[in-house]
Amino acid sequence: MKQSKRDSSNTEPTPDYDIVVAGFGPSGAVAACWLGQAGLRTLVLDKSREIWQTPRAIAIDHEALRVFQNLGVAEQVLQYTAPFPASEHFGARGQLIRRVDAIPPPYPLGYVPTMVFTQPPVEAILRARAAQHRSVTISLGTEVLGLAKSSERVTLEVGDEAGGRRHVTASYVIACDGASSLIRRSLGIKLNDLGFDEPWMVIDARVSEAALATLPQTAAQYCDPARPTTFIVGPGNHRRWEIMLLPGEEARAMESEDEIWRLLSPWLTPADGQLWRASSYRFHALVAEKWRSGRVFLAGDAAHQQPPFLGQGMCQGIRDVTNLCWKLRTVFAGDGDGQLLNTYGEERSLHVLTLTSRIKAIGQHICERDPEAARLRDESLIEQGGGKAPTVFRQDVVPPLRCGLIADAAHPANGVLFPQPWIVTESGEVRMDELTGSGWRCVIDGRRLSPGDDLQRLPIDPIVVGGQGLAERDGVVGHWFDRNDCTGAIVRPDHYVYGVTRSVEELRTLFEHLQQIVSV
Repeated sequence: MKQSKRDSSNTEPTPDYDIVVAGFGPSGAVAACWLGQAGLRTLVLDKSREIWQTPRAIAIDHEALRVFQNLGVAEQVLQYTAPFPASEHFGARGQLIRRVDAIPPPYPLGYVPTMVFTQPPVEAILRARAAQHRSVTISLGTEVLGLAKSSERVTLEVGDEAGGRRHVTASYVIACDGASSLIRRSLGIKLNDLGFDEPWMVIDARVSEAALATLPQTAAQYCDPARPTTFIVGPGNHRRWEIMLLPGEEARAMESEDEIWRLLSPWLTPADGQLWRASSYRFHALVAEKWRSGRVFLAGDAAHQQPPFLGQGMCQGIRDVTNLCWKLRTVFAGDGDGQLLNTYGEERSLHVLTLTSRIKAIGQHICERDPEAARLRDESLIEQGGGKAPTVFRQDVVPPLRCGLIADAAHPANGVLFPQPWIVTESGEVRMDELTGSGWRCVIDGRRLSPGDDLQRLPIDPIVVGGQGLAERDGVVGHWFDRNDCTGAIVRPDHYVYGVTRSVEELRTLFEHLQQIVSV
C-alpha cells in the first residue's frame, strides 16, 4: 500500500481542505460531487451567487449521462433532455452532403448516445447534489484573487462581494474557473492555438407551437459560403441558431434585437417566438500547453475550448474532472502515488487535442466562405459516400485514450469506454453500474469460461456477464467481447478499459502489472 498524501510526514499544519474547486459551473459541480462522494474535505468557490438562467451548452452525450448516473442524478437530469436528432449538412447549392447521426440501438452505455438538454435546471441539480455531501463546503460570491504553491500545499487568497479577503489552504486545487481562468493566467500557462478563429452569433429562442411546424424537424448545418448557419432542435420549444458573422458586421452591434430578427428572418418573425438569448462569440480551438502545475490542475474551459459543432464542450469538462477525481481519491486513500496524478494531463491533453482537431476539421468544412472551395468540398463528400451523402456517427469522432494508465495502447480495446448493458434481474431490468458500482472492475465473458478457470485467484471479485453470470438484455457486452476477441477486461473507475486478455490466467498477470502502479 502506497503512502497517502494525507499521511505525509511534513511538519506543516494540516491544510484547511483536501481540495479547493475554483468555479461552480458544470465541471466544478461534477468535481464537487465526485469529491464529496469520496468524503474528501472540499471547498467550492464561485464569484457568482446565481446560476446563469440562459442556456450555453445544449448537448450532452451518453458518457456524461453515465457519470450523472454514478453521481445519483441521472433520472433528474433526464427530465430536461431530449434525443439529439440527426444533423443534416447542406452544401452550397442546398443539396444534402453529409449526415451526422447517433449510433443505432442497442446503445452501448445504456443511454441515448447524444441528447440535447436545458442547462440551467441541470446545473441546479448538480449543485444541489454537491451540497448534499457533508464534506463539501460551498462559498458563493467568492473568487480567487491569487495563489501561492509549496511542495505540500496551495495557499489561495480569496475575496468576497463585500471586499473581504482571507487565505485558505488546500492539498490540491482544481481550476474550473472558465475560459479566462485567473488561475491559469497566474500560473503562466499558455493556450496552444490550433488555428481556428471565427465570429458567430448564437441565438436561442422559445418558439410558438404554430411556428415549430414550419421549422426543420431535424438539426441542420447550412454550409452556405454566403453565410454558414447551424440549426439545433432543443428540448420542447427551444431552438438554437448559430450564425456566422460576415466581414464588416461588428459583434456587439449585431446583438441588437433588430439585427437578431434580421438574421432569423429566413425562419422566424417576432410573432413566432420569444428570444431567450443572443450572444456573439469567437469560436476557438485552444488547448492548454500543460494541465498541471504542482498541486494545481486545470479542467473544463480553463484547459480547453473547441468549436461547438459536435456539442462536446461541456462533455469534455465532465471527462476532465471524472478522470482527475478518481485519481485524487486514490492518492488520498494511500493506494497510489503522485505519478498517478501525472497521467491526468497526459491522458486528457492528447484526448482533447485529438477530438478538438477533428471538430476543427468539421468546422473548417462548415465555415468555408470561398464558393469554388465549397463546391469542391461538396463534390468530395458525395464522392466519399459513393455518390450519396455519407453518414458519420458522432460517437465515432470521439477518440479512445491512447496513452497514460492503459496496459497497451496498440490494442484497439484498451483505452475505450467499457459498455454498460441493461441487466435482467428477478425484479426487472437495470443498467449494470447500478449492480457493480464504478470502482475498479474485472469483467469476464461468461460464455468463454472453461471449467478449469479459477476466478478465486483474481485480486478483486470478477463480474461475469453471460453464461452462468449476469444476463444482459441486448448482448451489448457479449458483442463487445466478440468484436475484440477477448475474455476479460480490467476497467478503470472512469469506465475506460485498462487492458484486456484472452484468458483468466492472463488477467492475473495483467493485474500484477497494474498493481505496481496502483492498488485495486
